[in-house]
Order: sequence, then C-alpha cells, then structure tokens
Amino acid sequence: MIEPQAASTLWDALRGVEDPEMPVNIVDLGLVYGLKQADGLVEVDLTFTAMGCPAADMIMEDIRERLLRAPGVRQVSIQVVWDPPWTSARMSQAGRDALEMWGLAV
Repeated sequence: MIEPQAASTLWDALRGVEDPEMPVNIVDLGLVYGLKQADGLVEVDLTFTAMGCPAADMIMEDIRERLLRAPGVRQVSIQVVWDPPWTSARMSQAGRDALEMWGLAV
C-alpha cells in the first residue's frame, strides 16, 4: 500500500517522464496501468502506445532514474503489460489538451 504523500511523490516523478515522440508525459498519456510501493520497492505496470515502441528502453530508464530519486525508494520493477490494449481513451484531459496544442487530433 502506498501512503498518500508517497503516492503523490511517485506520481509526480512519473509525470516528469515524457514520451519523446509526443509532447505529453506518460501519466497523461495513460501508459501507467498500476503503481505499488512496499518496503522500498516500487512496482510499475506500464504499457506503450504500440508494440515495438522505439523509445521503450529510454522511457523505462527515465522511469527508473526518477523513481529512485524519491525518498525511500531503493528498487524499481517495471512490468510491461499489453492487456488491456492502450487506446487514446486512456488519456487524461491534460494529455488531450497538450496534443491539441501541437495540432494533433485525439
């Protein structure tokens, strides 16, 4: 179970991770399917907009680096999941607004 303050810190760290192909962070894109923390271990369930995403390794490394900076985090485990498949319906309103500002329809 994640304490409310720790959860906020972890989610804020993840909001700093942007998809290099889109001007939107992974949280607002809806790529983070789950986040758990226990005894210094943070587990992230993550998906990508498409299989074979060329930025996958870079995004996962950015996630690890940012979460390891959070207080009490000693280890990060990332599980890539494909079910349910990602769709633009998972995006937050902030994500939609950011893409629209760049002239991309959502």
